[in-house]
Amino acid sequence: MRDAGDMSATPGTGLGPMIRTWRDRLPPSAAALPVGRTRRAVGLRREELAELAGVSVDYVVRLEQGRATTPSAQVVASLARALQLSAAERDHLYRLAHLVPPADGAISDHIPPGVRRVLTRLGDVAVAVFAADWQLIWWNRGWAALLGEPSSSPPQLRNFARDRFPVDTGPAHLARWPVAERDRDTTDAAVVSDLRRATGRFPHDTRLAELIRGLRAGNRRFAELWGAGTVAAHREDHKTVDHPSVGPITVDCDVLTDGDTELKIVIMTAVPGSADETKLRLALIAGPPDRAALRGVHRSVRHDDFTTVPLDGPDRPGRAWERHTPPSAVRSGRVW
Repeated sequence: MRDAGDMSATPGTGLGPMIRTWRDRLPPSAAALPVGRTRRAVGLRREELAELAGVSVDYVVRLEQGRATTPSAQVVASLARALQLSAAERDHLYRLAHLVPPADGAISDHIPPGVRRVLTRLGDVAVAVFAADWQLIWWNRGWAALLGEPSSSPPQLRNFARDRFPVDTGPAHLARWPVAERDRDTTDAAVVSDLRRATGRFPHDTRLAELIRGLRAGNRRFAELWGAGTVAAHREDHKTVDHPSVGPITVDCDVLTDGDTELKIVIMTAVPGSADETKLRLALIAGPPDRAALRGVHRSVRHDDFTTVPLDGPDRPGRAWERHTPPSAVRSGRVW
């Protein structure tokens, strides 16, 4: 929702100058970017901010020069994460863009700077961050190598609960190839009870309410588990990823929760010294398989040729997509 207030009357305090100020103060090392010997910029370059936020360099230029003044809420959220703003700074950025900041009591997609620093120090471990409603908001290169690149799906569909309890016959959006579990029923129950716990923490969050309403109406399994009334949290699991390049990889999946925000940090690791660890490293070296190489595993679905501005991806904040209808991939299996 747009806020009609004007906060740019004082020179140097508008949207563009503040983005430039925050960009200049963030050293590349804080964003896990390499620092070359010939580098002159103390903070992030425009192209680096664009890469981290998933927007074009031209768009960053237009924002800083004041030629673009009304970015979407998804773009603002992505910029706030890329710039590693505090909660107060994030809210200020929303107001400068004439948007109403996220309300208190609403689920936050903001990753605190301290958590971001921890994530960058995990290296190539497969890790992703989810909001309290299991909405994917960040992932790294290791995650994309293990499970596939999520950025080809629109942000609103990158939700673990939606993939877990589908309401239609469309493709999954978080795992690009089949994933098996030791105890699917236990994981199903854990995810549903975790969402119920989130309703107690965020009783007025509209996104959470719409998610639960849609799953209860569209998925019988979810409705049955929801009716059981169990309240718990999803903490750990064991999975086997049927990777198209290196074969099956068995991993431990652990879920850490970040305090009041209820952010879920999902980490997947293989047993040290095992064949699975070797295959996981090979998958990381190879990177996400090329779409053409997966034609025998997935069937591509044609889509309209819209102009796209991708606003998230590996090693970046969860991004938005402007005017985008993404390609879909059909696969067997819906779990990760």
